Amino acid sequence: MAQPSAVLGTYRRSELAFERGEGCWLHATNGQRYLDCAAGIAVNALGHCHPHMVEAIVKQAQKLWHVSNVFQIPEQELLAQRLVDLTFADKAFFTNSGAEAMEAAIKMARRYFWSLGQAEKFRIITIEGAFHGRTLATIAAGGQEKYLEGFGPKVDGFDSVPYGDHAALTAAITPATAAILVEPIQGEGGIRTIPPQCLKGLRQMCDERGLLLIFDEVQCGMGRTGKLFAHEWAGVTPDILAAAKGIGGGFPLGACLAIERVAACMTPGTHGTTYGGNPLAMAVGNSVLDVIEQPVFLENIIAKGHEFRHGLQQLCQKFPHLFLEVRGQGLMLGLKLSVEPSEMVAQLRKHNLLSVAGGDHTMRLLPPLIISSDEIAFALDALAQAATHFPEKAAS
Repeated sequence: MAQPSAVLGTYRRSELAFERGEGCWLHATNGQRYLDCAAGIAVNALGHCHPHMVEAIVKQAQKLWHVSNVFQIPEQELLAQRLVDLTFADKAFFTNSGAEAMEAAIKMARRYFWSLGQAEKFRIITIEGAFHGRTLATIAAGGQEKYLEGFGPKVDGFDSVPYGDHAALTAAITPATAAILVEPIQGEGGIRTIPPQCLKGLRQMCDERGLLLIFDEVQCGMGRTGKLFAHEWAGVTPDILAAAKGIGGGFPLGACLAIERVAACMTPGTHGTTYGGNPLAMAVGNSVLDVIEQPVFLENIIAKGHEFRHGLQQLCQKFPHLFLEVRGQGLMLGLKLSVEPSEMVAQLRKHNLLSVAGGDHTMRLLPPLIISSDEIAFALDALAQAATHFPEKAAS
């Protein structure tokens, strides 16, 4: 009888274990090789063991890993300036995770209005189906009961409205509202995209009512859609943005970006982090940005996204009883299914393809951004083979 695991049982883990990875592929301890279209849930943006990342981390590891943020960290200054130069932002604060980046965003929004003498404005409107992290504040922001259950009173300050319900969102605004928080593309929520015109409408609404606009781009950012950040497709900018996952390419790293007017409220002592922005993480973050900034890298994501999407649409036509809809943009893709997503995820593993389940009966396909046409063809073939295990039910 196997000895019980000493690891806390917060995950329903597959029996698969991996010993090494290369590019878009993972090699398991069972001797099998798997095409990774989960990418650590949109984390391994450049695949596994990308040579430029390996070189950067080895070089930095031989020099310096960690010092406190009470000292100057040149690598941090560099990455912050690069992100500022590439985005709407004027300031960057580095964290170890997306949840921490979101916590920084929430605190910044509240403190901004406090600094204006409007401490009563602290509430944030969020969207049903959202996922913003696992801390007490971020599960309250997400509003999903399955994550809130058993953790005591919900942290106050968040008002969740139905996805796509403009009237409900407008009605939720009160004198206590400080900000609107959205994912331009919901990941966990089922690869649900907020249309560009709606993001523009949110920006206009916030401007007219004196609210802050916060984007959570932890999953949809860092090139995943073919732009550095997904909101760029709509031609709008937020006041605050949370990034993580792909920004470190597999190394724990997150960032909260903000415009100067808002960031100015975060004065010395108001927020902090022990590990965030350490030299090792910054070396990795800079190496990821080195690759993403290369000519045609983002254009290639758009092309590969179109290629993958076209293949998925053909599968929808071939297996209409199973594959109901293709969602997403770039290489953040989803398939809405007629079966439980976990069933399809499990079946795909038998065909050496890794994917991840999502909400709204959707399975997510989040490959490394370096995926090739041959690898896309492999994924589509695996999906077609897996589909044969779910025959169309005969009419009663």
